[in-house]
Amino acid sequence: MTRRRVVIVGAAGRDFHNFNVLYRNRPEYEVVAFTAAQIPNIAGRAYPPSLAGTGYPDGIPIVPESDLPDLVRREKIDLVLLAYSDLPHLEVMHKASIALAAGASFLLAGPRDTWVRSTKPVVSVCAVRTGAGKSPLTRFVSRHLRSKGLRVAIVRHPMPYGDLAAQAVQRFATFDDLDRAHCTIEEREEYEPHLREGAVVFAGVDYEAILRRAEAEADLILWDGGNNDQPFYAPDLQIVVADPHRAGQELAYYPGEANFRAADVLVVSKTDSAPPEGIRTVEENAARVNPRAELLRAALDISADGADRLSGRRVLVIEDGPTVTHGGMAFGAGVLLARAHGATIIDPRPFAVGSIAKVYEAYPHLAAVLPAMGYGVAQVRELETTIERAAPEIVVDGSPVDLKRLVHVTPPILSVRYDYRDIDGRMASVLDRFVERHVPR
Repeated sequence: MTRRRVVIVGAAGRDFHNFNVLYRNRPEYEVVAFTAAQIPNIAGRAYPPSLAGTGYPDGIPIVPESDLPDLVRREKIDLVLLAYSDLPHLEVMHKASIALAAGASFLLAGPRDTWVRSTKPVVSVCAVRTGAGKSPLTRFVSRHLRSKGLRVAIVRHPMPYGDLAAQAVQRFATFDDLDRAHCTIEEREEYEPHLREGAVVFAGVDYEAILRRAEAEADLILWDGGNNDQPFYAPDLQIVVADPHRAGQELAYYPGEANFRAADVLVVSKTDSAPPEGIRTVEENAARVNPRAELLRAALDISADGADRLSGRRVLVIEDGPTVTHGGMAFGAGVLLARAHGATIIDPRPFAVGSIAKVYEAYPHLAAVLPAMGYGVAQVRELETTIERAAPEIVVDGSPVDLKRLVHVTPPILSVRYDYRDIDGRMASVLDRFVERHVPR
């Protein structure tokens, strides 16, 4: 039998899941390599033998995506599978063209081929772009469902930045669990807000095994999506968040447009701060390409204890890393709060060091914010050095993580909160109807 030789183009998440459900223990395929992008320090490692299954005694190498053209030709690759998210449509076709020019076929795997089906009802919360407001909505959904007496297991889109074999199935109920797992700032940004509210979060690498463990202690599964990726589990209710600050991008990014078209409920977020024309564009696009979806408006309430201290002060604003890097936003909740309270925002670029300085080279749209980058101990130290060199009077932390626990600097850190505001109670009504139809009494 001639085996089809495959390269999976990824970013340490969806790529591993697609391998697990499409290729693991299938002798007709040989996955030659994963490629890595978006996330630092992934290339040069291997997907471990304990997860790769039969036929991979040494695991599967992970190489830089820049190697793709030579890799396809040298290894006589038959199939290149794209398996990561938040890419402009044009960039997707550039990657397809690289594969085709080297002689390989190019594939985007569809949801029905990659979904894992649950024995419990599944609610998914996804988005059209990174930083659209998905996380506060997920917390709202979790609170509301748990207020009904339901046991909710939150399963987060993968962020396996450490020992992949050890991270195969993870369960987080306390901050001590995060410490034991040596979670990065990026992981903590997603997990900590749920834990502060008493919820339990599952994550890892093997998402069928994760699901089976979560099902054992839950009445309902809540999928907390990452980037603008599609859910890994077949959803019974598919909620998708659109961002009117980036109106039009709901039809311009992969796979965000697919989410936008597939949604049962479309939430136009940030309507309290977005321009009216942006809100109108998103709603018109929704009516045109997905008229069956229920269309809701929502707001984000931004606050911080001690915000009155910001007036007239020189502040350094730290924002959620993925939102302002590959998410393309120039600012987030931290900047909005600082501006509202009359602070003077420092440009952090002249003070950036090491890998932080390289972030500004890779994302030149950034000027007023310092991304909360912390994919390892060394990068956290560089983040601290950048803050100290900027010498702000106050650090405004607009990331979802409590940086005071992780970053040790001289100036005080003021933590920003942002919460989903359910305009007219419509999301609560959607959830109540779903529970009535899908959750056994």
